[in-house]
Amino acid sequence: MLPGELVDQLRSFLPSDAVLHDVEDMKPYECDGLSAYRQLPMIVVLPQTEDQITKVLQLCNTTGTPVVARGAGTGLSGGALPHSKGVLLSLAKLNNILEIDALARTARVQPGVRNLAISEAAAPYGLYYAPDPSSQIACSIGGNVAENSGGVHCLKYGLTVHNILKLRVLTIAGECLEIGGGSLDHAGYDLLALMTGSEGMLGVVTEITVKLLPMPEKAQLVMAAFDDMHNAGNAVANVIAAGIIPAGMEMMDKITVQAVEAFAHVGYDLDAAAILLCESDGTAEEVADEIARINEVMRKSGATKISTSHDEAERLRYWAGRKAAFPAAGRVSPDYYCMDGTIPRKHLADVLRGIDQLSRTYGLRCMNVFHAGDGNLHPLILYDANQSGELEKTEEFGAKILEMCIRAGGTITGEHGVGIEKINQMCSQFKAGELEIFHAVKAAFDPEGLLNPGKAVPTLHRCAELGAMHVHRGEEKFPELPRF
Repeated sequence: MLPGELVDQLRSFLPSDAVLHDVEDMKPYECDGLSAYRQLPMIVVLPQTEDQITKVLQLCNTTGTPVVARGAGTGLSGGALPHSKGVLLSLAKLNNILEIDALARTARVQPGVRNLAISEAAAPYGLYYAPDPSSQIACSIGGNVAENSGGVHCLKYGLTVHNILKLRVLTIAGECLEIGGGSLDHAGYDLLALMTGSEGMLGVVTEITVKLLPMPEKAQLVMAAFDDMHNAGNAVANVIAAGIIPAGMEMMDKITVQAVEAFAHVGYDLDAAAILLCESDGTAEEVADEIARINEVMRKSGATKISTSHDEAERLRYWAGRKAAFPAAGRVSPDYYCMDGTIPRKHLADVLRGIDQLSRTYGLRCMNVFHAGDGNLHPLILYDANQSGELEKTEEFGAKILEMCIRAGGTITGEHGVGIEKINQMCSQFKAGELEIFHAVKAAFDPEGLLNPGKAVPTLHRCAELGAMHVHRGEEKFPELPRF
């Protein structure tokens, strides 16, 4: 079907201004938070109801038109990159909190609701939503489900998959599925976990029921400075080995600390090789005991300076610095490339040393900021896309980091998803038989492969070609896409 004909059919059930096809109107949708690639969609639609989404999907299914669902666009793996011959389905207008059940401690929300807005709405009931990505002020809960997002408190409270109870999902054929429920267990396969983190490849989420938790009586944070990254990495393992499960445990290296302090002015130690933030929450008695134990572990692990937050304002200021790491990187470099690998905690120090060696090899600075407690690394490789060949060198550097994570017994993504950014490294992590199973699952929900095609799971042919070309040596993953 020609684009003009598809526009006419879409406008038969959508308002005229909810169907965009002029280039200047579609420009804001050409990429998500990953800035290495851009692609204009054929059409953008902005439905306001589940019924309208159903009709969009049914039309696209009938006409064989690819569909890419998009949330707030804060993703960092190119998962919402549009298809040039497809429809970009924005869920931004489905942004209502439908119900808060204080007794059941749940909230029923639409996919366009901002992550932080859930906690803000639940606050009068003494409740909050635990997963807190650094982009929580802007990112949408639907996107969190698609990428299985985490945040600084994921160590104790889990990722998105651990904090949702039920989903309403539309298939490409427009069939509505209700997955999950209010009970602790369900008969049959765990489709709730399957759908969470599926990157919009299996269905379009139109409603989410999330768990709410009581606000802790008290929260306190220990900030420990180290003169050696290896000691800081070992301190993370030592905290867990001591039987302590902090509410959050985050680490930043020296280059990150200096960039963040210049940006957010939170009071970090500029001389430290690394800073570790370790938080305890619970009752006042629990926190007092745990904070004392954390301080002792940090001291024995070689911390050169230890500070404990004295009040809530100071605790929030320390966290504000950590959450400002990405925008701080934008002040010290024209561009940065964010990786998202996860490793066993016991290998943290060795992998950090390996990243430093790669930084020297490629001549590119790298800011290391990550969820240290669960080994989820977020190296930010600093580069200048205006310099010829520097992006390609940066991508090769990033690929080496992910392969190092695999060798350490980890994985190529912890919470940002695969999208297009890490699709080549999927060939390194998984064998042919495993990839075939992934494709079979995709086909069960989306037989024609119309939902977010070309993302997350590589074809066996692609992996074979990449293997023949010695993948991860700087080849362009998507030479057909414009780069900037």
